[in-house]
Amino acid sequence: MSFSQSHQFLHAKVRTLTARARRLSRLTPDAVGVRKQDQAFAPSAAHFEAANQRLAKIDQSITTRLKFLKRHWRSARPQQALIYTALVEREVDRARRAFGLFFEVFSQRGSAFAPVLAAHDVIATDCYQAVQQSGPQILAKCLVKPLTYLEHGYSPATMRRGVTLVKLLGETNPFPLIRIPWDRDNPWQAVFLHEVAHNLQADLGLWQENKDAVQQRMLRAIGDPSIISIYGRWHKEIFADLAAVLLGGPASVWGMMDFLAHPSPKVMTYKPGGAHPTGYLRVLVLAEMLRRMGFEEESARVSKVWKQLYQPGAGHRIPRRLLSMSRQSIPHIVDEVAYQPRRNLAQHALADVIRFTPAHEKIIRQGARQLEKGTVPTHLPPRFLVSASRHALAHGVSLAKLSNLVLRHLSSQAAGKHVCRTTMKAAAA
Repeated sequence: MSFSQSHQFLHAKVRTLTARARRLSRLTPDAVGVRKQDQAFAPSAAHFEAANQRLAKIDQSITTRLKFLKRHWRSARPQQALIYTALVEREVDRARRAFGLFFEVFSQRGSAFAPVLAAHDVIATDCYQAVQQSGPQILAKCLVKPLTYLEHGYSPATMRRGVTLVKLLGETNPFPLIRIPWDRDNPWQAVFLHEVAHNLQADLGLWQENKDAVQQRMLRAIGDPSIISIYGRWHKEIFADLAAVLLGGPASVWGMMDFLAHPSPKVMTYKPGGAHPTGYLRVLVLAEMLRRMGFEEESARVSKVWKQLYQPGAGHRIPRRLLSMSRQSIPHIVDEVAYQPRRNLAQHALADVIRFTPAHEKIIRQGARQLEKGTVPTHLPPRFLVSASRHALAHGVSLAKLSNLVLRHLSSQAAGKHVCRTTMKAAAA
């Protein structure tokens, strides 16, 4: 190929790259397919603004790279010109990935699943409000709240605020995203509270502080380097488990047990390097948390059921030292994570910031009885409705009716808040 032919080829490449370079820079409710009937369940204006700010930042980088390419490619050697185009391509790829992520999440609010997702948004927001009410200055009020979406996969998961996402080529996540598997969109899923708790840990600035405290406690209490390392890896999941119990009470533990109950080889097998505690020990940590919260009978029931299902004497794949020291290590872990003051909690403990008392459990049980009769206990905070639903489930109610009843109530709350914001904006105008 002669120089003029390669020049013509590069010219065409620059033109086609320019044509697609700045097409993915903004999202609107209309663009993602939010219909009129879905507007009450759509992502908030703050979610769109945060996504568009991220897209605008990438678009600005594309613009800068594109201007440089157009200015210099003709005078550059062909290989150098290809480097200039590759630098533009990299930014276009970032835009495509970020736009695609936000579009896929936002566009679900233009589907039949919009009310269910909005209902879960309400639960997540209530968890944040529980912290803000206990410690008004501890958690910023202006944070963009978590947004839920549906995806395949066995378990719920979360992408916390500010985390660098490999799938976005290093872009940080502007607001928490909580993934709900398609078949786990029911209101009694305590594991949803666990995922919200991961985001609370990040937004409260407890990620590193919690890990350091856990490792120091294990060093003083146990002194075994292998156990110190294991609990250091497990600290995030243990925090989320204990915070979920504080958010929802005993019902959260039974819900987590439902999620963790598998054939013995899975529950009794330690995974080297894993972030999640071995299932057998994980539920014993939850039982200890109930005991510390004052629910001794419930704690004993949890332990009894779990140990009936899983018996180490029948065989296990857990390091012997880890298992034999669990009676000593578990109370230390629960105390350290939930009951020791933290600098980023203004020298409060997690149990001070997320309060759960026997009085809360009483109103949850009362709410469960109302649900069994087919009425929603409107006085219950949304996070407590998760627990009340779990208790009602245990008493044999129709699960389809229960799910429809609670999710309809929560989605109507989302719609009501949407109407309130719209009215306020109209009044201000």
